[in-house]
Amino acid sequence: MESPITTATDPAVAAPDIRESVETPARGPAGWVQRVGSFLDERTGLSALRYAVPEHANRFWYTLGGITFIGLLVLVATGMWLAQFYNPDPSAARESVIYIQTKAPFGDIIRGIHVWTAYMVSITALLHMIRVFVTAAYKRPREFNWFIGLAMFVLLLFGAVFTGSVLRWDQEAFEALEHNTATAQLFGQIGNFFSGGFTASTSILPRLYIAHISLVPLMLFVLLVAHIFLIKRHGISPLPQQADAGLAPNGQLPKALQKASYTTHLRVMMGYGLALVAVAGLLSLLVPLPIGPAPDPSMEVTKPAFLFYWAYAFEDWFGIKGILYSAAGLFGLLALVPLIDFSRYRGIRGWRIVLVALGALLLIALIGLSIMVALQPPAKHLGM
Repeated sequence: MESPITTATDPAVAAPDIRESVETPARGPAGWVQRVGSFLDERTGLSALRYAVPEHANRFWYTLGGITFIGLLVLVATGMWLAQFYNPDPSAARESVIYIQTKAPFGDIIRGIHVWTAYMVSITALLHMIRVFVTAAYKRPREFNWFIGLAMFVLLLFGAVFTGSVLRWDQEAFEALEHNTATAQLFGQIGNFFSGGFTASTSILPRLYIAHISLVPLMLFVLLVAHIFLIKRHGISPLPQQADAGLAPNGQLPKALQKASYTTHLRVMMGYGLALVAVAGLLSLLVPLPIGPAPDPSMEVTKPAFLFYWAYAFEDWFGIKGILYSAAGLFGLLALVPLIDFSRYRGIRGWRIVLVALGALLLIALIGLSIMVALQPPAKHLGM
């Protein structure tokens, strides 16, 4: 007969089987997702990226940032495929794009998804900024995240979209590069870096290609990490009425009001992001993207991509300087928003009525200028 001491101290008798106390994941697809998620989290700590989610965060307007992020991932994936067939040499660049469009496996569809996604991501990023502006989500303590988001938008528009449009190397791309060079010259020696005269060892097109596939994505990644870090640090901004009612002191909702599921939040953003990709795929089939004629330096017969029409209007009036002054003025004003909004309200009350009205007028003016440029024939600018 065993002694009580032996029985109590025997691990096989005293200690229960730990495996029996662990909850067994559900079987089926959901179970596999749970197992994979647990496996990855245990080894990488992905759960550290979680942040508290209020109910309103799953509304469409509050998921625009996540939709933009998913669009950026699609751009990286499709860009990696296109890079296998693209040749940045000026003598072969346009022909390599034609090869992608006509002979590369799924090249026309993937190129269409890449370009249309770039356009739509620019629009969703703009809509995200408009939502942040209207709901005053740039107020304390989120001023820095407004500056970071603005820098990301500028980099996306003038870095990624512009350099990508030049890589096509047709007549429109050549004229866009000529405008870039002429604008860079306004900066003197500093602007020389953005022109073909910076180095004789390689032409400007391969340098823009390197910027498009490495430098710009790297800078966007660094800014994105900082952006997400600050979202985790400060949480998702409260609704204006919540903040004005005193439910969000210092601009942060208490934990009791942040009860939405983080997993549901990710699923909602993923769903909208996949819808964006589906629209890009549909557009690539219904609205094929043309490749213009080979560059002819003696002509100026095109307009830029529609995202830059507003700047083209200022170029009509003031020449090349109009591009620089209009862009600097526009984004300079946007950078000042957190610094000039002294209203204690987040809703459209008091001084915020004036600020939101001015923002609406600015947006209407930019849209009006873009429509005007779309309806008028191309003008000659480089010889002005």
